[in-house]
Amino acid sequence: MEAFHCRVNTPLCNSNNYNTNFLASMQRMISVQPCNYARLLSVSCSSAAPPAKNNKRRTSRDYSAKTSITTSRTGSSNPAGKPQKLNSEVSPHRAVSAVRLMRIELGGAFADLLNDQGKGSGDNEMGYVERTLGFRTRNLDDRDLRLVSEIVGGTIRWRKYLDHLILSLCHEESTFRDMEPLLLQILRIGVYEVVKLEMPPYAVVDENVRLAKAALRPGAGNMVNGILRKLVVLKESNSLPSPKVEGDDRQQARALATIHSHPVWMVRRWMKHLGQEKAIELMMWNNSNPYFSLRANTGKGFTRADLVTQLEMFKVPYEFSPHLDDFVRIRTGMQVIIQAGLLRKGLCSVQDESAGLVVSVVDPRPGDTIVDCCAAPGGKTLFMASQLSGQGSICAIDINKGRLRILKETAELHEVDSVVTTAHADLRTFADENCAKSDKVLLDTPCSGLGVLSKRADLRWNRRLEDMKELKHLQDELLDAASM
Repeated sequence: MEAFHCRVNTPLCNSNNYNTNFLASMQRMISVQPCNYARLLSVSCSSAAPPAKNNKRRTSRDYSAKTSITTSRTGSSNPAGKPQKLNSEVSPHRAVSAVRLMRIELGGAFADLLNDQGKGSGDNEMGYVERTLGFRTRNLDDRDLRLVSEIVGGTIRWRKYLDHLILSLCHEESTFRDMEPLLLQILRIGVYEVVKLEMPPYAVVDENVRLAKAALRPGAGNMVNGILRKLVVLKESNSLPSPKVEGDDRQQARALATIHSHPVWMVRRWMKHLGQEKAIELMMWNNSNPYFSLRANTGKGFTRADLVTQLEMFKVPYEFSPHLDDFVRIRTGMQVIIQAGLLRKGLCSVQDESAGLVVSVVDPRPGDTIVDCCAAPGGKTLFMASQLSGQGSICAIDINKGRLRILKETAELHEVDSVVTTAHADLRTFADENCAKSDKVLLDTPCSGLGVLSKRADLRWNRRLEDMKELKHLQDELLDAASM
């Protein structure tokens, strides 16, 4: 039996080390506002992504969280089930971005717009806005959706630096520390738009003030107005506050962590092992705009040439992967691809080339029997299945039942379900109870994901130094089980 042990940088897929006190901590964090934070939380917690840990932000209205939860459960925020009012003055992409950022920070929702087989759409996003803020805005067009992707990804990526600027512009530190979550997200959006996107300052200030007033109250709008106007003055005079990189290693790491927006522990770890210069290069890479790879689903008879034809028809720029024949790279146009239904129809998949290279090492061939030990959500499983030409079998094992169900549904969509079976189990016990041998075994162990921070910027805020030791122990156990 051939065994492949591949530590590819993917999110945790087989760990039970989730924070069991997450709901309780989030209830302490949520305050009663016109927006329905409790409903937002109940939706976000269904995500497969692990929740953020050690989030110590508190609000001045923590005592009211229980009332907010009760209101959500009884549905009294919209007792008659009537459509919420339309607010045509609020910028739709900013409203959607603010709510999406809330979902990510409070509930661990994924930071991309590719949920549910690429069905992410303006209607879905506006539904979250309506349920959370109590009103709808005008519908999002393609440009709005692109802005949502840019603003959400960029705001998460630069969160530490944005918070440094906001804190610097507050009269007192307590003003920032006690700021309610939605207000903070609106400010982060405004600061990001001014500092990183360099949008017209007057439009940024005006639009974010409107959002704060509509979603919260007039006083919140006044605070957004004051902070953003001060920011604009500093930006135009090239005098934005920035920490100085000086002092001992610890102090330098803190300054660099703020400037490049990474957790301090990561910066210290990289400085220790790589040196300061390489650590800075790595952080700059993490903060760069990533490209995404699309894999043509040859198992469904859709070749890379067919995919290229579609991209050219939709005027989406692309380049061929230098490593894999079925892959192309794109930097823009993902929303166009989603809206065209290429993902929903199973004609192609968003898949990192590193995952594809793992499959090339396994080298699946018609007639092979393969075990994929930590399979969900199934990107490598489906790629291997497409190589079998309907002959052979793949047993996909995973501890996460929900993600395994998605794998099974996607296998049907890609028309490779005839060679894919799923097993909901912990590999560590599954190996003891199942003695069947196979031709090849793939073990892609759960890892930190720190190698894909340019594409999953939210991961940097969801990892702890303690996770490294826990993951090493888990990886050793899984490797032992896979080799039995």
